[in-house]
Amino acid sequence: MRDAARAEALLAWYDRHARSMPWRVPPAARAQGVQPDPYRVWLSEVMLQQTTVATVRGYYERFLGRWPRVADLAAAEDSEVMAEWAGLGYYARARNLLKCARAVVRDHAGQFPTSREGLLALPGIGPYTASAVAAIAYDEPATVVDGNVERVMARLFAVEAPMPAVKPELVRLAEGLTPRYRPGDYAQAVMDLGATICTPRSPACGICPWHEGCLARMQGIAAALPRRAPKSAKPLRRGQIWIACRGNALILERRPERGLLGGMWGFPGDGWDGAGGTAPAVAEWQVLGEVRHTFTHFDLYLSVAIARLEPGQPFSRGSEVPLRDFRAGDLPTVMRKAWALASQGLLAD
Repeated sequence: MRDAARAEALLAWYDRHARSMPWRVPPAARAQGVQPDPYRVWLSEVMLQQTTVATVRGYYERFLGRWPRVADLAAAEDSEVMAEWAGLGYYARARNLLKCARAVVRDHAGQFPTSREGLLALPGIGPYTASAVAAIAYDEPATVVDGNVERVMARLFAVEAPMPAVKPELVRLAEGLTPRYRPGDYAQAVMDLGATICTPRSPACGICPWHEGCLARMQGIAAALPRRAPKSAKPLRRGQIWIACRGNALILERRPERGLLGGMWGFPGDGWDGAGGTAPAVAEWQVLGEVRHTFTHFDLYLSVAIARLEPGQPFSRGSEVPLRDFRAGDLPTVMRKAWALASQGLLAD
């Protein structure tokens, strides 16, 4: 199958089977001249990095409800954005989100650049996001390659070299297929193909629009691709966290802007996150147990200790947050796990 014919077949399939997304302009509406909002495209693409569509939907809709334009997001308080992001993970994305929004407002009068090159000059936007926004929002024939597209290319061309070393070759193959006609719809179509047909396990080859020319299908190895180099075990890190209540307030501290959980509120810890120290007060600390959490580069076993401080008792770290103002949902996931373990013992009469 010729490259042009492949693109035509995929776009015809997409016109019938495009997934419905709150940030997406459907192909029929796009054909009638409805243009995607680059702010919405950018916001969704940042959220979707390393995160599933099912998880992102709710966060995206809440963000858009609070900050419907890039200027609204740029004017938001850092703490409000970080709290809204809590639980989505990879918190550097939220910090970069704010930096980028403020640069768009400050340097571009609130309008996103209309080219991949211009988008790449914005803080926090890398090659993938720049390509996605340029293609989807502006119909620039930029090649968009996420994990779904990598899998489709590996199977279509029967690339057996293992990931991640083979990524540049898969990008090159994807670039060779990107059409100049409807490149935005094409980019979304390839991602949809990987997400719904060319799935990691049990690909539905019989209904794939690229069934005819898929080399991996013809060789009977589609389900085995892409191959991956053996993963090394994640290192295990152990840490301590202290959760203290003084009167009707909790002791919390904000993490430094840079580093793990940067800019997020949490309970004082002993340095497992690179930002800790000693216990926040001299007290009879009671160890309740531990919580376990997996980060990108390590596994964490976190011991949780609680204490009730006397009214007026000094503490050396953090700030008091009244219980009436405290929302566990504003904490990063590992802190929410710790609070779930500590709350009953700490707040019990």
